[in-house]
Amino acid sequence: MAVDRRAFVRGLLFLAAGSVLAGYDRISRSQWGPQVLNGAEALTSRVQRLLSPQTSMAEEFAETQVSKTFPSNGTSLPSCPGYRALLAKDFADYRLRVDGLVKRPADLSIAELRAIDEREQITRHDCVQGWSAIGKWQGTSLAAVLDHVLVDLDRARFAVFHCFDEMKPGLLYYESLDLEEARHPQTLLAYALNGAPLPVANGAPLRLRVERQLGYKHAKYLSRIELVHSLADIHGGHGGYYEDTEGREWYAGI
Repeated sequence: MAVDRRAFVRGLLFLAAGSVLAGYDRISRSQWGPQVLNGAEALTSRVQRLLSPQTSMAEEFAETQVSKTFPSNGTSLPSCPGYRALLAKDFADYRLRVDGLVKRPADLSIAELRAIDEREQITRHDCVQGWSAIGKWQGTSLAAVLDHVLVDLDRARFAVFHCFDEMKPGLLYYESLDLEEARHPQTLLAYALNGAPLPVANGAPLRLRVERQLGYKHAKYLSRIELVHSLADIHGGHGGYYEDTEGREWYAGI
């Protein structure tokens, strides 16, 4: 049933917006496009939450279905000096900072993330540029990390993902999820792809995998996860780089 529900939600989005993948840019740049896309976004967000509870899963695949190549979307090599310094040491000094509205802030190495939780899943990445690819991801459940740092459940509502890739001078990539999506069983902090350490072009040393949403939500080059009550004070206030700069919607579920 999870697969059928996901397909149904995608169908509603296509009917409301015409196209989200290959035709997104053309529609969004027209006078009427943003209104249509915004309406479709609100519709599909409500429908998915109604028909697809947290236990609803994105489709998973067999190893024989893994794509021969997995393209790089967005940045392929961050220019940030801090990132380059980590890369020069093969990420031996890398630590993921998890803080904000948590009771036990942490700076976690890849080895420490593995010790918290380790799992794998074979899923499809759907990009707004119009391509898809299937990959086998290994990583740590984000829910397990949130449990490890003891999220303040009375105040925290969103997880904000801060990254190393500089999109504009002085502006690093960022994205966010509400805690329901952050705690979904398939939401993963991935450090390996297809049985090998995550390639730089695909987000090394650590990236987000949020399998029920489109590619721009899958933040690469993670440096910090910040738990917050509101997104209003995060840059433009819409919850992510593309949401703030190109008008893409915060909800990117398919």
